[in-house]
Amino acid sequence: MSTESADVAATQEPAGWQAQKSAATRNLIVEAAIKCFVELGYAQTTTTAIAEKAGLSRGAMLHHFPSKIDIVRAAVDYLHGKRLKAFRKAVQRPAAADGDFVRQSVEAYWAHVRHPMYVAFFELSVAARTDSELSAILLPAQEAFEREWYRTAREVFPQWQGRGEQFDVALDLVRYVMEGMAVSFLTHKETERDKRLLRFLEAKLRELYGQPAAAD
Repeated sequence: MSTESADVAATQEPAGWQAQKSAATRNLIVEAAIKCFVELGYAQTTTTAIAEKAGLSRGAMLHHFPSKIDIVRAAVDYLHGKRLKAFRKAVQRPAAADGDFVRQSVEAYWAHVRHPMYVAFFELSVAARTDSELSAILLPAQEAFEREWYRTAREVFPQWQGRGEQFDVALDLVRYVMEGMAVSFLTHKETERDKRLLRFLEAKLRELYGQPAAAD
């Protein structure tokens, strides 16, 4: 290696390491913020609380994110990416022994909306109703997420190919019913009535798909 090449390598390696360290610290801060949203609520989440949760000094944290809203912006992007990844992973897990993709899909999305990351997203959604600064970040990000979520759903559910309107209705039905149920579970525990509603949801999806009802 020439002297010039060695000098270039010597300057690139520390810079690359520093970038990785910075990215890791930013992720640590964002994950700490999400935990704070879940545990404390958006209004009670301060930069001091986030720094403590991340195990950093407030000054070190502000070096990466100058304000709370900067952290929130990064957290929204992080949440949406994680939600899409978790949704895809849940749906694409090995098929059930009986090949019942409708039941598997319902169970997968149900697990998805019960995850703490969804609780954090819901907390931000409620706070955005009366916080214009948060709303300006969350609403366009949510629109982009929904487009990507729909595209992902079409990709991971090839069984619905050719059933355009039925597929759209099925997606909306699952989304609104399950997300509403998940929100209600913030204040009450799951009961037999909830399980019965999920079975009813399965039956409606089978009707939309044109599949015979499952045997109990």
